[in-house]
Amino acid sequence: MSVSYLRRAVESDLPAIKRIISDAKAYLKAQKINQWQDGYPDDAILKQDIEDGITYVLIIDNQLAGTAALHQGIDIDYLKIDDGSWKNGIDAHYTAIHRIALAGNFRGKHLSEKLMSGLITISSLLGFKDIRIDTHPENVGMQRVITSNGFEKRGKVYMHSSNDLRIAYQLLID
Repeated sequence: MSVSYLRRAVESDLPAIKRIISDAKAYLKAQKINQWQDGYPDDAILKQDIEDGITYVLIIDNQLAGTAALHQGIDIDYLKIDDGSWKNGIDAHYTAIHRIALAGNFRGKHLSEKLMSGLITISSLLGFKDIRIDTHPENVGMQRVITSNGFEKRGKVYMHSSNDLRIAYQLLID
């Protein structure tokens, strides 16, 4: 039986996280999805996320298989939402899942769901009942992962730094 769990990333995880993100960028490009093709997320953002204590990694049999950032508090990209609304308003108490990716050799094993489930659990343990996430309109695979984990489509948001369109989702838990 394989052992899997999430833990907070540490600085020594950075090279593996950078490889996973680089691999995810190449995967998206091969799928002709124009997400993460402009340098984002770069090494500085990934390093800052670890320093801020918001990066979590999925460990499968002692191997780093996936990564994501779990932002806590107001996300500037979510302050304006078009074609919908947030159930608890724009200034609610929530976490936002960002920069979620799996290593190429772990792709296709339904581990995105495991990573997502772990992030939802961590959100709950941190006292958050409102969880938000967004993805590129062409990233149908991630949209499937998001909705299969109970998230509901809420509208469209635009990235503050690039004005790129994203589909926004929300999950409220007890």
